Amino acid sequence: MNTEQSAEPHYSNSKCLISTPEGKDLKNGAVKRTPSSKFKRVHSNFKSPLQVPESAKVSPAEEVAELERRREQLDAEIAQLEVEGCRVEELEHHIDMLHEYNDIKDIGQSLLGRIAAVRGTTTRDLYSHFGLELDD
Repeated sequence: MNTEQSAEPHYSNSKCLISTPEGKDLKNGAVKRTPSSKFKRVHSNFKSPLQVPESAKVSPAEEVAELERRREQLDAEIAQLEVEGCRVEELEHHIDMLHEYNDIKDIGQSLLGRIAAVRGTTTRDLYSHFGLELDD
């Protein structure tokens, strides 16, 4: 790359002063937004990385059949859990208790953070001070 490229001022159609190396980046007064690159596809159209290839597309009938197979599989798993003695009401109770536990834990973490800030220490130091394990 030539380190002695001149930066000549040029005016675009909107009369804004712009500076480009030797003024060769302008075509018909338009300003390029992407810098020059040795790669050819810098100015190509955007292609989403989430595009699904044609071969991967599934027909609605196949999708419905797959969903029905999945439902049957889940029903079989539910039946197996019921045979083992699990009940839906018990599961809902456990889920509610886990939500309550997480809420209390979040409040405790917040309090430890505030205490650490007031004392000018880390929450890690407070864990040992209060006799808590780091995985608590």
